[in-house]
Amino acid sequence: MLNHTIKNVQVNSSNVISELDEEFDGLYSILDEMKGSMANTIQQEEARKIQALQDQLSQCSDALESSEELLELAAQSLDIKDPVKFLQAARQIKDRVTMASAFRISLKPKVSDSMTHLMVDFALERRMLEAVKFLPVPKPPEIDLAACVVADNCITVSWKMPEEDSRIDHFVLEYRKTNFDGLPRVKDEQRWELIDYIKATEYTLSGLKFDTKYINIRVQACNKAVAGEYSDPVTLETKAFVFSLDSTSSHLNLKVEDTYVEWDPTGGKGQEKIKGKENKSSGQNPVLKSNKRSGAPSPKRTSIIARSSARGNRDHFTGESYTVLGDTAIESGQHYWEVRAQKDCKSYSVGVTYRNMGKFDQLGKTNSSWCIHINNWLQTTLSAKHNNKTKTLDIPVPDRIGVYCDFDGGQLAFYNGNSKQLLHTFRTKFTQPLLPGFMIWCGGLTVSTGLQVPSVLKMLQKSENGLSVSTSSLNNIA
Repeated sequence: MLNHTIKNVQVNSSNVISELDEEFDGLYSILDEMKGSMANTIQQEEARKIQALQDQLSQCSDALESSEELLELAAQSLDIKDPVKFLQAARQIKDRVTMASAFRISLKPKVSDSMTHLMVDFALERRMLEAVKFLPVPKPPEIDLAACVVADNCITVSWKMPEEDSRIDHFVLEYRKTNFDGLPRVKDEQRWELIDYIKATEYTLSGLKFDTKYINIRVQACNKAVAGEYSDPVTLETKAFVFSLDSTSSHLNLKVEDTYVEWDPTGGKGQEKIKGKENKSSGQNPVLKSNKRSGAPSPKRTSIIARSSARGNRDHFTGESYTVLGDTAIESGQHYWEVRAQKDCKSYSVGVTYRNMGKFDQLGKTNSSWCIHINNWLQTTLSAKHNNKTKTLDIPVPDRIGVYCDFDGGQLAFYNGNSKQLLHTFRTKFTQPLLPGFMIWCGGLTVSTGLQVPSVLKMLQKSENGLSVSTSSLNNIA
């Protein structure tokens, strides 16, 4: 192992030296390019000045030749004896001298011979080069817990560096779901999920499913060469309602898999086989068996007891009650989940019920269940049902339905899952724990759990009184 380490040191040192050569070659290349560009600028300035002076010199030569002709004419005029002709010749000479280019030409150079405006001073750059050192390891960032926001199944994480570091190239964020509060534990934890190449000091994790109580987050800073140590991890609470569909009591014409239910016209023969196999296993909890088949980690013993007591010991729904319930009861608080139906789904209901729902009962036809019902037969209709009373809703059926349950506030509301438009609201006083309930005939439903109550719904609840219909008002519906 030591020999292997020695070889690695040699290889890594050689690699670093190669990278060092590349960096210096890059500097040399930049300096050569800059030198060539500056030298070219000086040469162009030299050519411009010389051309200007040569043009001026050519003009002086032409003027000199013209002056010589005038001097010769003036010398000839001195020999004229006739005063009139002499004055006439003198006037001609005066006019020609006045109009001659030599009379107006300046012998002062048009350009300076100085080239000092193209001098350079690399003192600052020289000091910068002299200060070049090996890249330091970045210090761990500091997560600003007060600035972190958990809302709408998104987590916004904000952090800062303990001191300014201009060499930071990017950040790496890692998060891990957990059911333990406080610092992350080494054992019994899920793996860290990684988000790389974050340029800013803030990042939003979106579209998360909150199927655990907490989430651990840590951040590290990276420069071009090396990544620093991770920040101290923080633990954020991720409250959400998580449940699965209870296949142990669902109608045998329904095929149930975790959060998906589908109409099965074969009469549930497949489920009977599974049920038979489960009964043969001596002393094994059927929930544990189901988890083993799906490959999901087995829940803690306490959660099994809680879920078993939530649904109770009951028979399968039968007759025309094509029903499946959630396996986790609501006893307090505000909760939200969504349902999406297949396009070919002919008839389905979405709502909640008390545990005492009989095996022949249907959602909305008892005084202990509330739902909205969608019928896609000859024409599509949407209606609210409770205590065998129906209210038709003149609203387009959305492809995704959101269910909001405020147990303590006695409110059950249904929304368009996309636009968050209110579909209907029941208001009552819940006196027993509630179970999510679903009925389906021809088609399939997918349930999305682990969702937080959307912020927009919390705002809508404040202005919903004028739009909702109470449970008592349904008694007056014909």
